[in-house]
Amino acid sequence: MVASLGFILLGGVFVCAGTEHFWNFRMVSGMLADKGLPAAQGLLALGSVVEIVAGLCLAMGVMRPYAAVALILFTIAASLMALNFWRYSGMERQALRSAFIINVAVVGSLLLAATA
Repeated sequence: MVASLGFILLGGVFVCAGTEHFWNFRMVSGMLADKGLPAAQGLLALGSVVEIVAGLCLAMGVMRPYAAVALILFTIAASLMALNFWRYSGMERQALRSAFIINVAVVGSLLLAATA
C-alpha cells in the first residue's frame, strides 16, 4: 500500500512536469534555446512525452522497471543539458546546482523503483 502510493507520487511528478512543459511549450523551449540547446523544441516535445508516458506507467504499475529506466535516462540527460550549473556563477549557479542535486535524488528513487 505504501509502496503503491510512492510509485503514484513519483510517477505523478513526471506526469505533471511533462504536462506543464506542453502548457508552457513556447516559453520552456525558448529558455532551452537561450541556453544553447540545439533542436530545443524537438527535444522538449520528446522529453515531455517520455515524462508523461513513463510517469503514467510508473504510477499505474505497467512495465514499471522499463518506465523507471526511461525516466532515469531522461532525468540524467535533462539534468546535464538544462541544469549545467558548472557554467554559471552566483545565484544562478546555486539555483541550478540545487535543482541538479534534487534530480540526483530523483534518480536514486527511480533506481529503487526499477528494482522493486
